[in-house]
Amino acid sequence: METMLTQIIKENGNHIYQADPESTITEAAIQMKEKRVGALLVMDGDWITGILSERDILNKVVAEELDPSTVKVHEVMSRNVVVIKPSLSIREAMKVVTEKRVRHLPIISEKKIVGVISSGDLTRRIVAEDEGVITTLYDYIYGTYPG
Repeated sequence: METMLTQIIKENGNHIYQADPESTITEAAIQMKEKRVGALLVMDGDWITGILSERDILNKVVAEELDPSTVKVHEVMSRNVVVIKPSLSIREAMKVVTEKRVRHLPIISEKKIVGVISSGDLTRRIVAEDEGVITTLYDYIYGTYPG
């Protein structure tokens, strides 16, 4: 049976890391390093106004030779944030990641953020599920499957 995002949220916790739109890129980068995450949600109250990713920092600040201590988060954040529902399966979520070309997906339920999942989280989960299926098939084929 395929894992749903609700299960991953329960297992991983619903840690939601965010940046203030007026924070500097330096402050946001330090927070990303401390929390060991690749993106921060940019919030206006309970509403997502953007997402700041490592790619945003690299492409819009570093590669442009801007000073990260003066550039504000809202100046370089990605504004078109793709969100998903917790009722999706991990494979459905991975399809969204692939089609929309994003690496981080906020998970929204009843107009509230309940978690954020990364493409890495999804990939690890899919690989683990596939390895389980392969092991079960191998055991079945070679007669070691409990039966």
